[in-house]
Amino acid sequence: MVYILMNPLANNHKGEEATEQAKKLFDAATVKIVDVRHLTDVPGFISRLSTEDKIVVAGGDGTVARFIDAVYDLKISQEVFLYPCGSGNDFWHDIRENYPADTKLYPLNDYMKDLPEVVVNGVYRRFINGVGFGIDGYCCEQGDIHREKSTKAINYTKIAIKGILYDYKRANATVTVDGETKTYKNVILAPCMMGRYYGGGIMVAPMQDRMNKERVVTSVVWKGSRLGTLLRISSSFKGKHVKYKKNIDVRQGHSVKVVFEKPCALQIDGETFRNVSSYSVTFHNHDNK
Repeated sequence: MVYILMNPLANNHKGEEATEQAKKLFDAATVKIVDVRHLTDVPGFISRLSTEDKIVVAGGDGTVARFIDAVYDLKISQEVFLYPCGSGNDFWHDIRENYPADTKLYPLNDYMKDLPEVVVNGVYRRFINGVGFGIDGYCCEQGDIHREKSTKAINYTKIAIKGILYDYKRANATVTVDGETKTYKNVILAPCMMGRYYGGGIMVAPMQDRMNKERVVTSVVWKGSRLGTLLRISSSFKGKHVKYKKNIDVRQGHSVKVVFEKPCALQIDGETFRNVSSYSVTFHNHDNK
């Protein structure tokens, strides 16, 4: 059997429609759709499958991240695939160049091992893409507010521009990477990245390789004026922003700790955490064999 784990809320409530397209890739008689909102015991679900069964995760970064976090300590013998149908799809942006352009299903098994761990407000979470702190967390927070009021598509670019110009409050921050601490003023964002992309296609960490042998993550600190940030933000879609070294500091390491002088929103693979003053990331460098 092919079990398609479907998130109907993905891609602005279009997940169910996208799942029907994924279903067409298989013999309909062999497919079973599972709504992830009702899948409360993922390890138990996995234990009931045969080794010949296949799992397709249909959704975006959040759906993939929650699935991987739920099964991280399991030994999964089934083939697992991604059918990308989220609103951001940053994980897909990061891996798609490794596959032919007409690929519909992306193998997930190799990406589900040896992931970094983030601690936020006492919550421990594995992440596949990145931890966003600053304007990116603010954008996710505002997107959640919009989603509660409307089913219309969320324009994160518009939210970001408005936040940079007016609403987002820059903060002073300290960032420690492998024991070396630096202090920054007027920080716009301070993410820690496992992949290169976040925010729906922004290449915030162009040097990061999720399969790197050293098993390091990338810390990016973007600081400066509102206007200067707005003028340079478009360069981040191609990863060209890192050349502005006066405003952007990039470091790689096995452990990262970020502390803001005042709390703000943070996102982990698109999931929002509010009222956060700090986060810590550790790459333990072991896999779940």
